Amino acid sequence: MKIYNFFTISCFVSLLFFSNAKAQHTAENTGTTIKYLSGTGKDDMVLWDFYCSDGMQSGKWAKIGVPSCWELQGFGGYNYGNDKRDTDRKIHDEYGIYKHQFLVPKEWKNKELKIVFEGVMTDAEVKINGKLAGEIHQGAFYEFKYSITNLVKFGVENVLEVKVNKVSANESINAAERNADFWIFGGIFRPVSIEVLPKDHIERVAIDAKATGELKTALVVSSKKAENISVVLADISGKKLQDLTITDFKKKNGDWTISTKASDIKSWNPEKPTMYLLQMSLLDKNGATLHTKIEKIGFRTIEVRESDGIYVNGKQIKFKGVNRHSFYPTSGRTTSKELSIEHVKMMKDMNMNAVRMSHYPPDKHFLEVCDSLGLFVIDEMCTWHTPYLDTKVGQKIIKEMIVRDVNHPSIVLWANGNETGWNTALDNDFTKWDIQKREVIHPWNIFRKTNTMHYPDYHIFAYDAYAKDKIYFPTEFMHGLYDGGHGAGLDDYWKQMWNMPLAAGGFLWDFADEGVIRTDKNNEIDFDGNHAPDGIVGPYGEKEGSYFTIKEVWSPIAIADRFIRDDFSGIFQVENRYHFTNLNECVMTAKWVQFNGPNEKTEFKVLSQSNVKLPNLEPNEKGTFLVEKPQNWKSADALYLTATDPHGKEIFTWSYPVKTPEKLNSERSIAEVKGTVSSEIKNEQILVIANNKDFKFSKTTGLLQEVIANGKLIPLNEGPIILGHKGKIDTVFVKQTDTKTEVIALFKKNKKYYKWDENTETTQDFIKWTIHQNGLVDLKVEMRSQKKVTGYMGISFSFPEQEVNGMKWLGDGPYRVWRNRMKGTKFNVWENDYNNTVTGESGFVYPEFKGFFSSLYWMKLKGNNNNGFTVYCKSDATFLRMLTPKQPVDPQKGATVKDFPVGDISFVKNIPAIGTKFQEAERTGPQGNPKNIFGNDDEPIIIDLTFEF
Repeated sequence: MKIYNFFTISCFVSLLFFSNAKAQHTAENTGTTIKYLSGTGKDDMVLWDFYCSDGMQSGKWAKIGVPSCWELQGFGGYNYGNDKRDTDRKIHDEYGIYKHQFLVPKEWKNKELKIVFEGVMTDAEVKINGKLAGEIHQGAFYEFKYSITNLVKFGVENVLEVKVNKVSANESINAAERNADFWIFGGIFRPVSIEVLPKDHIERVAIDAKATGELKTALVVSSKKAENISVVLADISGKKLQDLTITDFKKKNGDWTISTKASDIKSWNPEKPTMYLLQMSLLDKNGATLHTKIEKIGFRTIEVRESDGIYVNGKQIKFKGVNRHSFYPTSGRTTSKELSIEHVKMMKDMNMNAVRMSHYPPDKHFLEVCDSLGLFVIDEMCTWHTPYLDTKVGQKIIKEMIVRDVNHPSIVLWANGNETGWNTALDNDFTKWDIQKREVIHPWNIFRKTNTMHYPDYHIFAYDAYAKDKIYFPTEFMHGLYDGGHGAGLDDYWKQMWNMPLAAGGFLWDFADEGVIRTDKNNEIDFDGNHAPDGIVGPYGEKEGSYFTIKEVWSPIAIADRFIRDDFSGIFQVENRYHFTNLNECVMTAKWVQFNGPNEKTEFKVLSQSNVKLPNLEPNEKGTFLVEKPQNWKSADALYLTATDPHGKEIFTWSYPVKTPEKLNSERSIAEVKGTVSSEIKNEQILVIANNKDFKFSKTTGLLQEVIANGKLIPLNEGPIILGHKGKIDTVFVKQTDTKTEVIALFKKNKKYYKWDENTETTQDFIKWTIHQNGLVDLKVEMRSQKKVTGYMGISFSFPEQEVNGMKWLGDGPYRVWRNRMKGTKFNVWENDYNNTVTGESGFVYPEFKGFFSSLYWMKLKGNNNNGFTVYCKSDATFLRMLTPKQPVDPQKGATVKDFPVGDISFVKNIPAIGTKFQEAERTGPQGNPKNIFGNDDEPIIIDLTFEF
C-alpha cells in the first residue's frame, strides 16, 4: 500500500504521432495530465486519514487505503442488500470522513483543474481547503467531477476532505442500490484523480464510428480562442495512419459536431476487436494547437431490426453471455485492471462473446478490456425493482454513465435498470447523450423491440405468445446457485436459441460466487447464505464443472456427436458458429493416443499426430472435415481433436474413445499368478480363499460381505445391490473348479416380453461372482431391460467415506457430470484427491471428488490405510458414482440432487439431472427429465466388472 500523496499518469498519447523535441514540448502543454491522489485499484491503495462514525474502528481517526470499501479495511459494518427485509439484521448507516493532503505545482496556474471521483458509495460531499467543491453527489457507481481551479493553492499543500454517507439521503437511490440482491458497502471504492487541462480545451467527446469508416463526433468545447479542429487516425500503437478530412462541421456555442470518413479500416467485433486511436486537436485561428484529446475507438455498426434480430456490422448475432458483478472477496467492489483482464480472459476461454453489467456500470478498465479483447457489453444503470429511481437524480446519473462510457465499441445496448426497476420517464434520456442512439432494454421485460424475460422454462421456445414477434434473449437464465444451472441444461436451451430465428442468445447468471471476507468475523468468507454463491467460478476464480460445459456448448466450432467404431470413416460433420470468422482461419490438430494403466503414470502416449484441414465455411455454414487415419489407428485408445482460433486460443479439445471398455481392458496385461482357490459354506456364508485373499459372500443373497487382502481389510461390502430391483432370489449356489470359484445368485424368472401373453419365453436376472486363482474377481450382473426408467439402473456397494483418500480413473473427467451437464469433459486418465467440497458453499477445491463420472473404463480407489482396490469396467456407457455429495443449505427448487443410490460406490446406466434455484430439473429441457427412455431391448442390461484387491 502506497503512502505518498499522488502519482502521475500523463495522457501524452499524442507524442506517439511525433518524434522531435518541439512536438513533445507542444504535446506536454496541450495534452491532458491525470494525477492520481489515490491508488488505482485493490492492489494499489494510498493511505488517507479516515474517521468512521459507527461500527468497527469507529469514533477515532485512523488510516485507510484508498480506493477501498471501508468494511474490508476493518471499519463500519457489513450488510447484504436483502438485510432490510430481515428484521433481525441491523442496517448499518455509518458515515466516513476522509482527509488527504496534496501538492498543486505552480506550473498548473494557467491550467483548468478538475477533481475526478470514479465511484463513491453512496452520498459524497467534497471540500477543497474547507470549501465545497460542488453539490453533494448521489449514486455509487457513476463518475463525477468538480472544477477546483479556484479552490486550490498553487505551490503548497492543499487539503481534500470527503464526507461519505453510506446510506443515501435519497430513498430512491437506496431502493436502487442498497436494497438489492447483492453486497452493499461504503467508501471511496474507485480511484480519485486530478485532471489537468489547458484553459482552452475539449471538455468531452462522443464518437459514432461506423463499420463503413464514417465518423461523426460531438464535442463540448470550453474555449473562446478555438476556431477549428484537426483529426488524425492512428493504429492502437500510435502509428499515424491518415489525416481525416472534415466533410461537415457545425458549431453552436460550445457544442461542435464534425463528420469525416476513414478509409481502409478494419471493423471491430468480438472475434477481431481492432481498435484505433482518434486524435482531435483544437486549433486557434492561426492553426496553433490549444488542446489535444485522444480516444480509443472501434469501427462498428449496431442495428436492432424489429421482429428480425440484433445485427453488428450487418451480421445477425447471438449473445453467448454472462452477468458479472464488479467484485473480489478481499476488496468488495474495489477491483483492478488485472482482475478485469483475468475475468475477460476466462469469459473468452469459455467461448463467450458477451457480458452484461449487473447491475451497474463497471470500472472503466473493465470496458477497456472488453474493447481490446473483444466482448459485447450491455451497460446498465443501477436500479432494482421498486420504488423507482426518481426522475431528477436518474437523469443526472444516466448522463454520468453515458458521458463516461459512450465511446466504447464493446457496448451494444443500454439497460434502464433491472427487473421492474426502470423509471420509464428516463427511457428517452439515453439518446440525449448517446450519439450512436443505441437501443435501451428493460431486463426481464417485453419492451420496444425485445423480450428479455428471465429464467424461462424450456417450453418458452414454443414462442407462440402474443409477443412472438419480439427479439428474445433472456438477460438472466440458467441461475447458477451452487452446482445447478449454467452448464446444466444449457445444451438443450442452446439448441433452441441457435436455431430459433428471433432468438438472440442469452446471459447466464452469473460469473463468480460473491463471497466477501468478513473482517468482523475472523476473516471468514460469507455468501449470505444462498444469496451469492451463483458463479461459474468460485470467489477467487476457481473453475467449477459448468465452466467446461459452457466452453464446449458455446464452441464456435460445433462438431456433431460422433462415435468411433471399426468402420470409422474419419469424416466429421461441422458447423461454423462464428459470426465474423471463416472456419478455415482456425487450426485443428488430431492426436491418436494410448493410455497407461492404473499403476502407471497418468501421461498418455501419442501414437500419431496430424493437422486437420478445416473446410472453407463462412459463418452459419455446415460442412465436413476429414481426420486422416494412420495405419495403426486401431491401436489407439482415443482420438483427440484440438481446435485453436486465429489468435492462438484453444477453442476446445474433443475426445473420442477408439476401443470399447471390454476391448481396452481385455488388452491389459494382468500378471498370471498360479495358485489355488478354494471355497466352503459356513454359517450362511460362502468363504473363498485365493492368492492370500479371503472373500465372504452371503449364502442367501450372493452379496459380498468382506474382503481381506494380504491380511488387510478392504472395506468394500454389501454389494452388488441391484438398484430399484424388485425380484426375489430363487437360489444361490457355488461352482468350484481347480482354477476358479463361481458364486451365482439367480433371481426368479420373469416373462421376457411384458405384454405378449402368447409368448412364453422367460428371462432370469442374476449376480455372478468369479474368483480366479490369482485373486482377481469378476462380477457379472444381468438385469432385465426396461423401456422407461425413473430410478437408477445399476448396482451399488458400501465403502466407508472416511477410508477414502482419492481415486485414479480412465474415463471422462476430471469433473463430475449430471444428465443435463454431460459436455465439457475429456476422456483421459485422471487423478483426484478426496475433498468434501460443497459447490459454491464450502471447500472450494475443484473438481469435486464426489458425484457421477461418465464413460468409466477403470478406477483405482486410494484408501487411507492402504485398503483401496482397482475395478475394471467392461460394459459400455457406465457411470461411476463416487460417494454422496454433502447437501448445500437451501438449494430452493432444484439447485442440488438429493436422491443418490444406496451405498457409496455405484456402477449405473443412468444418472439424474440437476435444476436451478428457480427451476426443477424437468423444467430445463429433455435432458432434465427424470424419466430415462431406454427403448425396447430384448437383451438384458449387463454390468461386467473385474476387481483387483
